[in-house]
Amino acid sequence: MTILTDLRERTRTWHRGAYLCAQAFAVITVLCVLAMLIDQRTLNGAPLWAKPFKFAASGSLYFFSWSWLVSLLPKFRRTASVLTTVLVVIFSAEYALVVFQAARVRASHFNNATPLDNTIFQTMGGMIAALWMINLLLTIAVMFTRLPDRATSWAARIGALLGMIGISLATLMSSPTPDQQAVLDATGQSAMIGAHTVGLPDGGPGLPILGWSTVGGDLRIPHFLGLHGLQALPLLALALGVLATRYPRLRDDVVRVRLVIIAGIGYAGLLAVLTWQALRGQSIVAPDGQTLTAFALLIAGVAVSGLIAIGRPAKDRELEASVR
Repeated sequence: MTILTDLRERTRTWHRGAYLCAQAFAVITVLCVLAMLIDQRTLNGAPLWAKPFKFAASGSLYFFSWSWLVSLLPKFRRTASVLTTVLVVIFSAEYALVVFQAARVRASHFNNATPLDNTIFQTMGGMIAALWMINLLLTIAVMFTRLPDRATSWAARIGALLGMIGISLATLMSSPTPDQQAVLDATGQSAMIGAHTVGLPDGGPGLPILGWSTVGGDLRIPHFLGLHGLQALPLLALALGVLATRYPRLRDDVVRVRLVIIAGIGYAGLLAVLTWQALRGQSIVAPDGQTLTAFALLIAGVAVSGLIAIGRPAKDRELEASVR
């Protein structure tokens, strides 16, 4: 059996539309890389095709995850399948607008400079609201997921919740900055309403490709990491299952469930610290003492909890039932 044949067999029950969309965005990701190599133009200090690249890569991971998760649902699978199809259509339409604006060398987000720019961003805003609602309904459905491997079940549930938090964090970017609000108060209009960066205008120095600010706070960081908790937690459960073949202690599914739950709490804590850091206008590459202390306490708490979870024996079947 070839690798491709094996992959097709494993994904046979996945949501077909989301799976094909994920594959399409994987191809588009590569095309965006080529576009960045060929087209050296920039927009607000970042490569012109960087945003379409990031959206395509993120969309590919997002839809691979949902095509798998929907196939696991013991209930509401038909409804969830329809909602996922709508999700594919809306996200694809939003992505088309992102590419359209990039082709025009115009900002796709927060852009109020012209009637067309404003119409595009308001349309995208409506799409984002619909995506948020559908994602919420699918996340609720995932809470009913039960698999033979309970660590994977919990990873799917927690990952879906983290993804919901990540999507919700985008609302923090939509309010006018103090400078934009001052312009609005004085003139009644502003070319840009909303920003990624806190404390400085968008478009300053940033990390390569990602564009995350290296001189101010950046709300895209917790937004991005939250979205991809949907992949991180299931991958952790998969890794624990693989390690269980070598380490007998991990063969106890109660231990693996404990570790997944601890990791989920730690991931949520990381999102809280990164959001707090960004809202204080602090760059991810220049944390102050308070931020470093918070990171250290978070790492220590997760590490100690993990060691306790591994060392503590499962008492009985009642304990197993309690973590279902």
